[in-house]
Amino acid sequence: MTASTPSESDLWRPNRAVSKRTEFVVKIVFGAFAMVSVATTVGIVLTLIFETVAFFQVVPLWRFLTETRWTPLFSSAQFGIMVLISATVMVSFIAIVVALPLGLLSAIFLSEYASPKMRSVLKPVLELLAGVPSVVFGYFALLFVSPLLRTATPAWLQSIIPSWDQFIPGLQGFNALSAGIVLGISITPLVASLSEDALFAVPRSLRDGAYALGSTKRETIIAVVLPAALSGIVSALILAISRAIGETMIVTLAAGQNPRLGLNPLVPVMAMTAFIVQVSLGDTPAGSIAYQTIFAVGMTLFIITLALNIFSFWFVRRFREKYE
Repeated sequence: MTASTPSESDLWRPNRAVSKRTEFVVKIVFGAFAMVSVATTVGIVLTLIFETVAFFQVVPLWRFLTETRWTPLFSSAQFGIMVLISATVMVSFIAIVVALPLGLLSAIFLSEYASPKMRSVLKPVLELLAGVPSVVFGYFALLFVSPLLRTATPAWLQSIIPSWDQFIPGLQGFNALSAGIVLGISITPLVASLSEDALFAVPRSLRDGAYALGSTKRETIIAVVLPAALSGIVSALILAISRAIGETMIVTLAAGQNPRLGLNPLVPVMAMTAFIVQVSLGDTPAGSIAYQTIFAVGMTLFIITLALNIFSFWFVRRFREKYE
């Protein structure tokens, strides 16, 4: 009995069996790592749901939404989440008012006016600001911005308006205004970097077409470039809002921890994240109603940011411009 000899075509055919087994193993490993993030998200959501359901078995939903005070740690407990939501929205709004012009105008300059050499230097420097720890921003707001805004007005100005003895009258040591301003500065790199990427991705042919029609650079930016990059700019803005809503250390250190319903930025307030920090650092026993308020507030925060992300996703798909 003689062994069969391979044909000439089999000699030149590569052996792919090992490569196929390697590709299969790589696919399994990569898929497992991808599932880690999915499983983590599911675990967080399930934890929030279980504890939140336990909370609402004790505190009715209508009390959670309609009460006007937030005192879950007191004997006469009240659970008006609107107190924390109003403070969070107010600080985030101030932050966006600061970050939007700073970030968008910086992005326009980097994309449309700066030379390639200047852009290669300025953009990394701007993004360095995003690496500063938020606790540093918090102390910057508390120890520099707040005292600066409470500085006494010059004597000559007081001689004109005697009652104007402070740069911002009525501003207290802990306040939402300082926290919002510094929070806006902290998220400016996020708005600037993502907006600049969206502007830079607009095809050069659109700009050349506008110039060929006699448009100036300013007219081209306003009428052509910004509308073409609108979906990317709005996505950057919504991402920055989500970042501002979830910020913890700046609002905890600078805005104070005084739950107060209202939209006065000059007084101490308590944001949702600040309350979570306050209770988490205490001796609250697990399973108590005070402990479960952490998860109820966390679920509220999760729903707000999820709604913003869904809106961002819809907006990008609805208004995204596609170019060949």
